[in-house]
Amino acid sequence: MAELSTLARPYAKAAFEYALDHNQLTQWHQQLATAAAVVADERVGAVLTSPALTSAQQAQKLGEVCGDALSAQVKNFVGILAANKRLALLPQIHELFALYKANRERTVDVEVVSAFDLADGIRDRLAAALGRKLERQVNVQTSTDSNLLGGVVIKAGDLVIDGSVRGKLDKLAEAMNS
Repeated sequence: MAELSTLARPYAKAAFEYALDHNQLTQWHQQLATAAAVVADERVGAVLTSPALTSAQQAQKLGEVCGDALSAQVKNFVGILAANKRLALLPQIHELFALYKANRERTVDVEVVSAFDLADGIRDRLAAALGRKLERQVNVQTSTDSNLLGGVVIKAGDLVIDGSVRGKLDKLAEAMNS
């Protein structure tokens, strides 16, 4: 998977810089998300990798499927990807673009998994505390997991904070066994 990210990085960087220069970060992010979702579909992927289609035809087919969701600039970008046989990288390009955008805007998406639904006040205090710790604007998404006994598991990018009772019991068992 690291190889795909390496291949996608220059394209994501170029798209990000173009969008930044033209003050279109949000639009490009949404349009790349659409194109990435379409390319990730197995049926569309099979058509786009067909050797019977030229790269221009592949870009045209993707543009047709996406319709008006893609601007002319993003369609041109897709054409460049097709010409370089890199359409399959669109999901990775979108992921990297989103990372560049979040770093630029100093935001982070945080997933909080708890045993029970969190009250709005607790969620807001947790978001404020995480914002101070991470020095970023925090966008919190909450979910519940009945397998947790209590506490929360917080995921922010590659940072995982396991404050669940199950996690603490696992650490205790590991310490006792070593």
